[in-house]
Amino acid sequence: MGVRREGRVAFAADGQVTIEDTVVKSTAHKVQKVFDGQVLVGFAGASADAMALLERFEKKLEESRGRLGRAVGELARDWRTDRVLRHLEALLLVADKEEMYLISGRGDVLLIEEDAAAIGSGGPFALAAAKALLKHSRLSAENIARQALEIASSICVYTNDNIEVLTL
Repeated sequence: MGVRREGRVAFAADGQVTIEDTVVKSTAHKVQKVFDGQVLVGFAGASADAMALLERFEKKLEESRGRLGRAVGELARDWRTDRVLRHLEALLLVADKEEMYLISGRGDVLLIEEDAAAIGSGGPFALAAAKALLKHSRLSAENIARQALEIASSICVYTNDNIEVLTL
């Protein structure tokens, strides 16, 4: 779950990892800061694929000297030539203080134009909650991200309430 508000960006993630219908871990870390703490990254999907996608993204971010739009654009170009990259079953949500993007393992790179975005099984529930909180409250980006995931965890069996929040 990513939320922007009043010059701040917050990413929140639950800790649940499932394989099919079985919970195998409840304390995973699905959000992190990269590029010397200037970019937030959250991931969902197959763990190994998410790590491979994250590694590629970080490399592009380093090559572009932290220019987020350029990094995601270069990553998208790689899809045309890299057969392995085209079949990753993962999603990344990435943001700096100005922009937020959704990157898929199938080659999609979408600039998020709204102030909230979400990925993963509980993503639609969290996104709906975040949009309502953005519209009808004065909560901070961090509090909206946390509350939205708490709401999602009360609805989605693939989302737990072990929530981690990082901000820029």
